Amino acid sequence: MELTNKVAIVTGGASGLGRATTDVLAAGGAKIAIFDLNAELGAEAVKALGEDKAGFWSVDVASAESVEAAVAAVVEKFGRIDVLVNCAGVGPAKKIIDRDNNPMPLEDFSKLIGINLTGSFNVARCCAAEMAKNDLVDGERGVIIHTASVAAYEGQVGQCAYSASKGGIVGMTLPMARDLAKVGIRVNTIAPGIMGTPLLRGMPQKVQDSLAATVPNPSRLGEPNEFGRLAGHMVENGYMNGETVRLDGAIRMQPR
Repeated sequence: MELTNKVAIVTGGASGLGRATTDVLAAGGAKIAIFDLNAELGAEAVKALGEDKAGFWSVDVASAESVEAAVAAVVEKFGRIDVLVNCAGVGPAKKIIDRDNNPMPLEDFSKLIGINLTGSFNVARCCAAEMAKNDLVDGERGVIIHTASVAAYEGQVGQCAYSASKGGIVGMTLPMARDLAKVGIRVNTIAPGIMGTPLLRGMPQKVQDSLAATVPNPSRLGEPNEFGRLAGHMVENGYMNGETVRLDGAIRMQPR
């Protein structure tokens, strides 16, 4: 799918991997709808991208009502939806039992699953319904891209909830692609490794260097722009469907 004059929703698009993705898609000619909870950063992103080519909506991806209203607003503003890149997510670590053998509160697990996994499905279902209304061009009407993590495969200590949420995203990628094949919507997932997001770049240099040393090649943190460029390629490559691609410098995470 060519990006020119297409409309792309990017969840978590006000910062980090999502923000880098908005730049790539916008550079390709797409109009951008940012779904995020950080209104300040969202406004900055819209200003940088151009108010005629971008918009911001404060959205709770885990809420059906919030997402349905925002998707409707995007269609009202831009007239259609062609691309969805799900980058919104959280990743706090917590062990199943603490030092005093108290169990993790169930609501902590449920909240993380609700944002990362259910939230991704929630936005995808609403966008797919709009994409299905588009004209069929070269066999496709839309593209959905999810964000998983290498933790889906090698979760570390304290990552039970996070790994479960990202493993769920990997697991739903192929059946979602099969479900939506009949209407010409492709679905793919990116599983990034240790990426140099603003959060990690804010850590002490020794910590960054230690993390980079665990990556076989290249031995550095991944750049958000590298994630964005892979997302852009997934949109443009019409034969890529039902696939999860690791973007991790060949890292395989250790238990700790």
